[in-house]
Amino acid sequence: MGDIIARIPKQLLIDGKWQDATGSSTFGVDDPGNEERLCEVADGQAADAEAAVEAAAAAQDSWAATAPRERGEILRRAWELMTERADDLARLMTLEMGKSLTESRAEVSYAAEFFRWFSEEAVRIDGRYTRNPAGGGGRALVTRQPVGPCLLITPWNFPLAMGTRKIGPAVAAGCTMIVKPPQLTPLSMLNLAELLREAGLPNGVLNVVPSTSASRIVGPVLADARVRKMSFTGSTEVGRKLVEQCAPNLQRMSMELGGNAAFVVFEDADLDTAVRGAVTAKMRNNGESCVAANRFHVAEPIAEEFTRRLSEEMAALRIGHGTEDGVSVGPLVNAGQRETVSELVEDARGRGANVRTGGEPLEGKGFFYRPTVLADVPADARILREEVFGPVAPITTFRTEDEAVAQANDTEYGLVGYVFTRDLDRAVRVGEAFETGMVGINTGLVSNPAAPFGGIKASGFGREGGNEGIDEYLETKYMALNIG
Repeated sequence: MGDIIARIPKQLLIDGKWQDATGSSTFGVDDPGNEERLCEVADGQAADAEAAVEAAAAAQDSWAATAPRERGEILRRAWELMTERADDLARLMTLEMGKSLTESRAEVSYAAEFFRWFSEEAVRIDGRYTRNPAGGGGRALVTRQPVGPCLLITPWNFPLAMGTRKIGPAVAAGCTMIVKPPQLTPLSMLNLAELLREAGLPNGVLNVVPSTSASRIVGPVLADARVRKMSFTGSTEVGRKLVEQCAPNLQRMSMELGGNAAFVVFEDADLDTAVRGAVTAKMRNNGESCVAANRFHVAEPIAEEFTRRLSEEMAALRIGHGTEDGVSVGPLVNAGQRETVSELVEDARGRGANVRTGGEPLEGKGFFYRPTVLADVPADARILREEVFGPVAPITTFRTEDEAVAQANDTEYGLVGYVFTRDLDRAVRVGEAFETGMVGINTGLVSNPAAPFGGIKASGFGREGGNEGIDEYLETKYMALNIG
């Protein structure tokens, strides 16, 4: 595994060249499964961010003029390379982030599909030509053009997929990019950047600047009016600050922010399906996911049975270093995240919640926390209000459909909701009533490169993936023609 770390670049990528950070500063990347240092990575400074903007701005016109088919073929080659190297990509991700190899392999496949999907969307950027409804020689010609250089800020929890989900449509649309990868998990993005260079992406189109200070990179980039768009995945708190920073230059924004997903199980649900869906929705990525089920609202008549079954499933999950065979639950990303999870569980316990399984961290090296089920969680528990980002399932009950919907919508967030029922009418009614951008009906997995991903309310705005994903990187231009 050390060979994987040794092979990948650990510098900044600016204008197609790997280079040290200003002052040759670096920072460490650690394995959360054993707390050992993996390597040192270049620590980007403000001057490096400015150089990345210069490179992206200089490359924008020629890249926008590149034939859509050529842009699509680069993405297609990148998809092929990711598919060929899936095992190495997965192992690297497990080492720096902690998720199991099974989860990492699934993410590599998911991440690669964004490149394949947007390779096909590159040649389907449309427009229209219409005659003036009033007659005469008037015509309307509508075209769509790349928005321009973009700042892309990716999170630590899906270090590969959140990169391809942004880079794919930007490349397809003809936009150049400055990418700020996460401090905790920068290696997957650095490896991806080298892979894209190998696939034929021209110099300056993709520039990558890891740093221990997001503000040190983001500030200079957004202050430059040549940067026309920002796409951010992260917390709502940080998202609000970034919106303010985009205001002076009126840069376009896509914001995929926090979540507090409700998982609603009605009395008529198939319990086997519901429990499987619950484990999927809760435990994907060790629970460190914005679409993870955060609150479980279960109909009173089946609540005890559902809780018992879910507790048994959660207790049976094997915990360990993500590279070990048979492991399905890895560590949390760092000590701070484990402490946050512990605080939320203890707050719920102190208010009367009943711990049915788990409820404690593991001793020893690595930031492990046992998969946990909490029953009888009171309405004032913090865990029902805050995004837990860990392997904890708090369960409450409801009596009526209206009560279930009210509980589900009782949050500032609006990313995703889950509903389990055999009644199709109810599924559609509840799905439409959820104040979310996405709904999973009898499934705990909604992520799909061919579908639009995003939320409403405090979960942000804009969509990634699907036909809608490339729209975020395109401007609409209307030209009025007078035909003599």
